[in-house]
Amino acid sequence: MKTVLITGANRSIGFETAKQLSGKGLFVYLGSRNLENGEKAVKELNELGFQNIKAIEIDTTNTESIVKAKNIVENEQGKLDILINNAGILGVNPQTAAETPIDNIKEVFETNFFGVINVTQTFLDLLKKSDSPRISNITSGLGSLTLHSDPTWKYYHVKGAAYGPSKSALNAYTIVLAYELRELPFKVNVIDPGYTATDFNGHNGPGSVESAASFIIKHTLTDENAPTGQYYSNDIEDETGISPW
Repeated sequence: MKTVLITGANRSIGFETAKQLSGKGLFVYLGSRNLENGEKAVKELNELGFQNIKAIEIDTTNTESIVKAKNIVENEQGKLDILINNAGILGVNPQTAAETPIDNIKEVFETNFFGVINVTQTFLDLLKKSDSPRISNITSGLGSLTLHSDPTWKYYHVKGAAYGPSKSALNAYTIVLAYELRELPFKVNVIDPGYTATDFNGHNGPGSVESAASFIIKHTLTDENAPTGQYYSNDIEDETGISPW
């Protein structure tokens, strides 16, 4: 049975991803910053008939919490097959480049960028023990510099000084990580689940959590011939799903 850790999985897209992966027979560590919230989510999934799920406390901005979670996975499984870095925050709005306080921008980067790096580096030795390790960093179309520079892009006017740049930085980090791990059986990609109606955005997105989770899983449960260092987006309307950087 393959094991997967999903951060920020007690609600919305992370929750649905945990649900679908459990249904596919994986053992899911449902990561939650608050253990009680994670256990409530697991109970809900259990009542729906989904098993092989365990809540695990992991605050991606707290190194002690990350190391504790890693030790739990190591003691129980000895390895980790899949890491889905899903936890993220939007930050305060509006996010103007001229006036957003630097502390607000730092807060967003702490979770969306530095937190992902900390989790990834901490769990990397467990992932290396897998025969087919996968790292999926959940990004956004708002992290694409190419699309942000295109006035015809449908989200061209959706710009902010914190959230989008944090995802652009995450994209850049993922490219470097994929390159460093290219000689190993890793597949390391960034995946944009698309503009999805969730608690995160006040349920404003046109996409469903079911579609978002399915897209994440499609580009995570890949075979040995699949690309690494790629940027997939559920909002790209062609068969490849590949987004420009």
